[in-house]
Amino acid sequence: VQLQASGGGWVQPGGSLRLSCAVSGGPFNSRIMGWFRQAPGQERAFVASILPSRGRPAYADFVKGRFTMSADSAKKTVYLQMNRLVPEDTAVYYCASRPNWTNEYDTWGQGTQVTVSS
Repeated sequence: VQLQASGGGWVQPGGSLRLSCAVSGGPFNSRIMGWFRQAPGQERAFVASILPSRGRPAYADFVKGRFTMSADSAKKTVYLQMNRLVPEDTAVYYCASRPNWTNEYDTWGQGTQVTVSS
């Protein structure tokens, strides 16, 4: 399985961005897809996850109400719609996937930079 993340960039506080993560070379609906982020000097943090076959994403508390994760099975792509961005959201965002019977993500994309500043 290979993951290709895209959609990062620079945005002013209060703005929006949509990240995409395309899956190739393996199953899509049966694996948990996740978004993580890592800011400079900080550990990687969980942002959101979804099992595409079921929907019902899970979110970290710090993004609830602002970020929405979704999945398009036809395109084998997951999205992270990020609204009301704040400077603290600045980080490299990674998509990842894991089998739905484990807690360990075993496949990672290359990361996409999100910068929120005025």
